[in-house]
Parts: sequence; C-alpha cells; structure tokens
Amino acid sequence: MSRSFWRAYVPATPNGRAFAVISLVNAIGTGLYLAASAVFFVRSVGLTPAEVGTGLAVSGVVGFLTTVPIGAAGDRFGARRTLIALQVWRASGFALLCLVHGLLGFTLVSCALAAAEAATQPMTQAVASATVAGTDRTRTMAIIRTVRNAGFSVGALLAAPLLTADSVWPYRAIVLGTAAAFVLSALMLTRLRLDGADTVQRKVGPLDAVRRFRDWRYGLLTVLNGFLNLHVTILSVGLPLWALQATEMPAGALPFLVLVNTLLSIVLQVPVARIAERPQGAARSLRLGGLAMTLCCAALAVSGAPGSAWAAAAVLGVACVLLTFGEMWQATGGWELSYECAPEDQKGVYLSVFSLGGTGQRIVGPALITSVVIAGGPLGWVGLAAAFALAALLVTPVTRLLSTPPPADVAAPVERTAS
Repeated sequence: MSRSFWRAYVPATPNGRAFAVISLVNAIGTGLYLAASAVFFVRSVGLTPAEVGTGLAVSGVVGFLTTVPIGAAGDRFGARRTLIALQVWRASGFALLCLVHGLLGFTLVSCALAAAEAATQPMTQAVASATVAGTDRTRTMAIIRTVRNAGFSVGALLAAPLLTADSVWPYRAIVLGTAAAFVLSALMLTRLRLDGADTVQRKVGPLDAVRRFRDWRYGLLTVLNGFLNLHVTILSVGLPLWALQATEMPAGALPFLVLVNTLLSIVLQVPVARIAERPQGAARSLRLGGLAMTLCCAALAVSGAPGSAWAAAAVLGVACVLLTFGEMWQATGGWELSYECAPEDQKGVYLSVFSLGGTGQRIVGPALITSVVIAGGPLGWVGLAAAFALAALLVTPVTRLLSTPPPADVAAPVERTAS
C-alpha cells in the first residue's frame, strides 16, 4: 500500500498523534475489562446474574444523571484537567472493585464508576478536537475511533489467557490492569499542552450551567442522534437473538458477524469520515446512517423467511455490513454536528448533553429491541426500518434549525478566561 494511504491513518499534529496513543492505552484497558467483567462479577465479587443486572441498572441511571454536571465542570476547570481527573477517578474505581464483595459494595462502586465513565466520552471529544483544527477534527476523531476498536480487540486477547486460569486473582489482575491503563493515560494527558482544552469558566458553577441550558434545538439533535445510535443495541442484542430465534443460521456463525463489523470499522472509518469535509457533509453523513439502518432492518426482516442456513447467513451478513456503514456514518455526523453546534464557551455542557442520547439508547434500547421489535417478528423490523427512515428525513430540518441564530431563551454566553 502507498505511503499516502497509511498517512491518512495518522493525525496531522503531534498532539493529535499523542492523543491517539492515549486512546489506544485506554481502549486496551477497557477491552481487558469488557472481556472479563461478567466472570469477575460472579466469581470474584460473588454476585448472581440477577444481582449483576440490578447493580448495573442502578449505576446506569447514576451515570445518566451526572453526565451534564461533570461536563459543566469541564467548562469551569478545562476539558483536559477534567479528563485527567476522570481517568484517575476511573482507575481508583476499578482498584476498589477488587476489594468489594456482595451487591451493596458492587453497586456503590459501580455508581461511582458509571458517573466517571459517562462523562469521559464528551470530555474525550473536547480534548481530541483541541488537538487539531478545521476539517481535520473529524478525521482525527475517526482515527481515534479506529484506534479504539483495535485496542478493544487487543485488550480482549490479552485477557484470554488469564481467564483460562479459572482463579480469583487472575480475574483481579485483569481489573487492576484496566486501572493501570487509566493511570498511564492520565499521566500522558498531563504532558499535552492544549490552550483550547484548558479554557476555564470561572463565573458559573456546574449546577448553574446545567440549569441555564435551554437550547431545545440541540436537544432535538441529541434525541435524533440517540435514536440513530440504536445500531449499538442491534449489533450486541438484536442481531444475535434474532439470528438464533428466527433464522436457520448456525450459532457458530455469530462471531463472524461481529468480526465483520470490527474489521470494517477499523479499515473504513477514516475513509468514510471524509464525507464530513464537504459542505453540509455532517448532515449528509447522519442521513446516510439512517438510510443504512433502514436497509439493515429490512434485511433482518427478510432473514427470517424459510430457507437454508447458508441463505440466512448471507442475508444476515448483508444486514451486518449495512449496520456497520450506518454506525460509521452516524458516528461521523454526530461528532461533527455536536461540536460545531455547541457554543465555544459551553462545549463541556453541550457535548455532555449530546452524549445523553447514546446513554439513553443504552438504557431503553435493549427493552425496545427485545420486547417490541423481536417480539413483533418480521413486522417488528419493518416498523423499526420505517422509524429509521423517518429519522433520516428529520436530519435536514433539525440541522437547518441549528444553523439559524439561537432563540432568546437559550443560555447567554459566559465570560471565560484561559490558563
């Protein structure tokens, strides 16, 4: 392959390249944890599957409620400083997980972790955007997402030999490895010097900033993007359950669908993100994401028709490819629109509000997909396809609203100082 091809996967600035490495370290730590978390909860913390679900459900609500106040703190103290604090917070939480036993301790630590985890994504976006300028912001975010996907896979592979040990301390070693990754990333963040990411809001506290948020137009964009983000639950819950319950595809073929998604996301996210560099490209990317998900749901509806196992696998493979493109287009459009439409002096609050769409999807999505869509059979997927088509059509009017001057009741600008 040509040198220019590989250059496209490298951020343009030294800070951008450093942040990509930080993101890789984070992703490896997260991949370690995700691969082992279920086993760790049961065999080290001593929980039943029902208790795991209860603790995670409570912590999910806490994360949802604390995201915006912590984002407002990012405006007050600077996004980079806030992200460093969040990484230390996460590392401490994972270390504490190795000491707890039983539902109460697990729930308390999980709630603390959920608050930090939910706020990390918008702060990461704010810091990553400060490492570059102009249209290269979206390319850098695409590179970071590619790096993260690769890091998740590496972390999962590193966890595999420790999981085979079938002992408590190897499980704890995995969680401590996750904590160490976050400590390392915090130390690396201290070496970044980003003026934009260290902008400080001195006059407004986090709760006051939250109360002043009145931009209903940005709220519409948040809800719309949150619905398009449903591809996350379709991939992790909807597609495998539908494949097992309603199609002839063998269960052994399911990992290959996940592999297709992972490989395509790693290889194509950067080229796909180039659409945002064109005029109105971010809105077009979000519309394409909705269209791809419409076709994906239509393919899932067809996959349940009587036929051979190979035919079902082929149709599900097409659905998985369409889902992956929907995921990449939605991510690209979401990054660009969420950042561009947020006032410069309130990036933390606005990006945190925007992230609530994804958080809400993770809370509501599993029940929607299992209890409504899958329960409805092929017609359930047809209905979801229609909803995605409607969401794609709504992108244009919503983004047009955001391109107009803000209404009078939107929060007034806040004085800021840089340090």
